Amino acid sequence: MNVRRRLIPAAAVAAVTALGIGTLSACSGESTAATGTGKFDVVASFYPMAFLAERIGGDHVHVTTLTSPGQEPHDLEISPRQIASLEESDAVLYLKNLQPSVDDAVAQSPVATKIDAASLTALEEHGNEVGGHAAEHDTHAGGEGSGKDPHIWLDPVKYAQVAEGVGRAFEKADPEHAADYKKNTAALVKRLDELNARFEKGLAHTESKVFITTHAAFGYLAERYGLTEEAINGLDPESEPSAARVRDLEKMAAADGVTTVFYETLVSDKTARTVAADAGLRTDVLDPLEGITDKSRGKDYFAVQEANLKALQQALGAK
Repeated sequence: MNVRRRLIPAAAVAAVTALGIGTLSACSGESTAATGTGKFDVVASFYPMAFLAERIGGDHVHVTTLTSPGQEPHDLEISPRQIASLEESDAVLYLKNLQPSVDDAVAQSPVATKIDAASLTALEEHGNEVGGHAAEHDTHAGGEGSGKDPHIWLDPVKYAQVAEGVGRAFEKADPEHAADYKKNTAALVKRLDELNARFEKGLAHTESKVFITTHAAFGYLAERYGLTEEAINGLDPESEPSAARVRDLEKMAAADGVTTVFYETLVSDKTARTVAADAGLRTDVLDPLEGITDKSRGKDYFAVQEANLKALQQALGAK
């Protein structure tokens, strides 16, 4: 599922030469890679990929991110400077089919190590109704806005599988530091296993198993813990819901004891608040962790996931 697919403008590619790759350098305000750092230079497409690279690479890697903090990843347009950064990097870590302009840039780049996180675990077809008893509500084949769901990082088990694959790729590309990459990967996977155990225990006994989101980002998480995600929109976070979908959600909320409509930190909460007001529900944040900002309920992946767990426990009536 390529959301709002765009090709890299030809002018942008041509501009790389005009800029002069050798003159590029990183600065804190831009998502460009520094060259000649003396480390294994990794370009990550957005926060969940950068987090893996930093945790696994440790002191041996220099990680830069194409998506700036606060920027909605689906909307990223690759700049000439960012295209050039790929040319000079040792590796790129990305998630195919999430950011079309990144996919195009990676395909055209000669970078030696290309790590597609989507190839390191199994992706599933998800629509705006996923998990549990979603089929009982689903009046649309596959749900609205269905497609290959890229939001694998929100499931700690799948994210751990990706981490293991990234670790192996780092070991192969930079064998001098393979032992450290292996050690760091094992430590990260252990923490993800522990997070999975907390989600399992924390969501095992709840009054309701159904939650509503604005964006169908939590399908893997719902399936992992026996829940049902009912999303106002499909996999595209900025698509508009149909009137029929909104009516279905209001009926479902009443039938299944839903208390909360969740919205995100990087996307407008207008739709969530409108649906919640019409259905007599409250709103809260469930963070899809596409980026960390000062509005995030935590400074890194683990802290925000813990906040997500608490939000789900409250909304679902954990016992």
